[in-house]
Amino acid sequence: MTELRVGVVGAGYLGTIHCRLLSANQDVTWTGVLDTDREKAQSVAEQFGGLAAQSLEQLISQSDALLVVSATSSHYAVAKQALTAGKHVFLEKPITTTVTEGEELVKLAREKKLVIQVGHVERFSKAFRALGSNYPHPKFIEAHRLAQFKPRGTDVAVVLDLMIHDLDLILKLMGEFPTHIEASGVAVISEAADIANARLTFSSGGVANVTASRISANPMRKLRMFSEDSYISLDFAKGEVQQFRLAHSDEANEPGTMLLGEIEKGAVKRKILVGAPTAPDGNAIDMEQKSFLEAVRKGIDAPVTGEDRLNALRVAVQILEKMGTTEVATGRD
Repeated sequence: MTELRVGVVGAGYLGTIHCRLLSANQDVTWTGVLDTDREKAQSVAEQFGGLAAQSLEQLISQSDALLVVSATSSHYAVAKQALTAGKHVFLEKPITTTVTEGEELVKLAREKKLVIQVGHVERFSKAFRALGSNYPHPKFIEAHRLAQFKPRGTDVAVVLDLMIHDLDLILKLMGEFPTHIEASGVAVISEAADIANARLTFSSGGVANVTASRISANPMRKLRMFSEDSYISLDFAKGEVQQFRLAHSDEANEPGTMLLGEIEKGAVKRKILVGAPTAPDGNAIDMEQKSFLEAVRKGIDAPVTGEDRLNALRVAVQILEKMGTTEVATGRD
């Protein structure tokens, strides 16, 4: 493939970040940006040296791939037009407003052998990268994603605004879809739920308790998981991971761990090992963007697989239904 041409749909907060990163990436050509707010698009285009597209058709004609960072309600129509025209597509989360729309886009991309990726950016966070794949199957997960109030994004429930990040990670960690969901939410400031809690039960016996709020005084982005012999804590804000594991007293310490103490209860004496795995620093948005571009160049599937793209939305929709709402995402990411 010759030099990759990439356009951006949406000149809001995240769209501007994507435009900046693309303009600084010397391995691609940033073609420009499209937004319903022509003045905003023109400002971003002038700032980073790209085109302020006058129509989606114009941007598609000059691009090999599109990053769709516009209102979620526009994702389906924009992505379908781009995929139909043979263009690869990156969509900010959630993939679409309905599961049916998402399934259609994934099917269309598969039929045309095109890459479609969804921006579940926490997959690229330092803490999640540090965790790697060497973790025990969790029996219980507790996630808290609390944010201070910001007007941006309040036209959708916090489930789709914030919680969906943790839903994606929980499904990845559990390796299965929940069999039972309980949920509740409250609208405090906006018309949609600003704080929500969900309890997910899995066929393996695992349980996940997920809380998200956008009206908290103190921000928090933590996920803790427990298995029979270990406890792992991820702090996404700090990019830190702590692992505590029980081991037989005669078992050698793993590299990077230290002995915290010993437990003499039970038939076998065991020791407590603690470790703090880490990963290189990096801009998560930049990394997910580059992973998409690499998949396009190599003709391989994106890191977030087809089912991954849809399962987080499937669970989010069920949570909204349990909360007594059929609301779908309509706001700008």
